[in-house]
Amino acid sequence: MITGIHHVSMKCENAEDFQRVKDFYCGILGLPVRREWPEGVMIDTGNGVIEIFRSGGGSVGQGVIRHFALAETQVDDTIEKIRQAGYEIIVEPKDVTIASTPAFPARIAFCIGPLGEQIELFQER
Repeated sequence: MITGIHHVSMKCENAEDFQRVKDFYCGILGLPVRREWPEGVMIDTGNGVIEIFRSGGGSVGQGVIRHFALAETQVDDTIEKIRQAGYEIIVEPKDVTIASTPAFPARIAFCIGPLGEQIELFQER
């Protein structure tokens, strides 16, 4: 029985990328390290893990998975931290309502992470 998504995995090309990714997720976003080993790290998102490997052998462009979303309580504050750190904001914070039954209001924003990954910040309303 599936109980949720355990982790999202990313691979860095080199040690500098690895440190930049770790600084972004742990330093800027404030996520804690769950466990670390010589080849990688698992960063706790509160209900899943971002797994990052030190040496991935090359980057790939955006594929079939367009982005991943982090549950957020303060979209505007977090996007400002990301902006101040010099990362690209591709969708400014905005309110949306997903036209579902029932309607699903949210506040969202998107940025580009240190490996070129698209990250959505998603605040349920």
